[in-house]
Amino acid sequence: MQVMRVGLAAAAMFAAMPAFAQTGYVPPKAGDGHPDLQGVWSTDSITTLERSDRYKTLVIPPDQVEALTRAHPQVVRQATDDNQKTSDGLLNGKDLAQGRGYNAFWIDPGTRFGVVKGETRTSWIVDPPNGKIPWSEQGRKLAKEGREKLGYSDPEARPLADRCLATGGRTGPPMINGLYNNHYQIVQTKDAVMIMSEMITWARIVRMDQPHNPNAIHPLFGDAVGHWDGGALVVETTGFAPVRAMQAVPANLSESAKVTERFTRVSATELLYEFTVDDPVFYTQPWKGETTWRSEGEAVYEYACHEGNYAMEGILKGARVREAKGLPLEQANEE
Repeated sequence: MQVMRVGLAAAAMFAAMPAFAQTGYVPPKAGDGHPDLQGVWSTDSITTLERSDRYKTLVIPPDQVEALTRAHPQVVRQATDDNQKTSDGLLNGKDLAQGRGYNAFWIDPGTRFGVVKGETRTSWIVDPPNGKIPWSEQGRKLAKEGREKLGYSDPEARPLADRCLATGGRTGPPMINGLYNNHYQIVQTKDAVMIMSEMITWARIVRMDQPHNPNAIHPLFGDAVGHWDGGALVVETTGFAPVRAMQAVPANLSESAKVTERFTRVSATELLYEFTVDDPVFYTQPWKGETTWRSEGEAVYEYACHEGNYAMEGILKGARVREAKGLPLEQANEE
């Protein structure tokens, strides 16, 4: 517990630091003459995309940061699991009862709130002001229908995570933190910018100053085209594949949706990431968010999703068993 107390104190101190600590900061230039965004960036945080009902405001007052950090369910959970590791380090009844396939040793969501523009934030969403995704009635209905189409009969009917294509919002857009593997690596040239997510090692290729693909072409995570707006890299992504309407990664997106992202280096160790999701099929209004990516001298290691992963094989075998018995495939995972 002494280590956890020290970690929480450090987290509270970090949360109080202003995101724009270097006034008048001028970022280094890359080979293309534009601001150098390259490197490895971390987004781990206990701040989430949507604001939890436990918080009433976007910004946490400085004198409340430490107390709210200590009381955060994720921090409490990690402290509890750290204590349990001193026994056998294996799964226990508490882990399984909460639906966890492994304990806190294997996760790394972060232990600090995000700080954006010098403010400690309770959500990444800043508009609408309530910090919630502004679902339309039609959008909720379509999202529910999409989830119901996920089945067990063949690999393509499984969620993207089961197929080792995407998990949570790390792949994006927008790109949002999760339980672990919250790093990105950016490499830029004059003609393209590559943003590789640690989670499932997906590389987004942003084509610079190019027209979008024809409407008939729908890449899985959309067609990303970028341009420079002063010191900010602006990425507009359109043409999403139909599967994005079925699964939230982290947002359901129709084929007509557009996600606009801005990447601005604001200090030697910080990158301001802003995004706007515009999709009238699913939402009542465009919604916006912003977060801070941090450079902490870390590296991105290989994420091996398929290797040693027998979940898909087990799911499909279960489906074949139920087919042989003449039972509904929707219950294949219960066998």
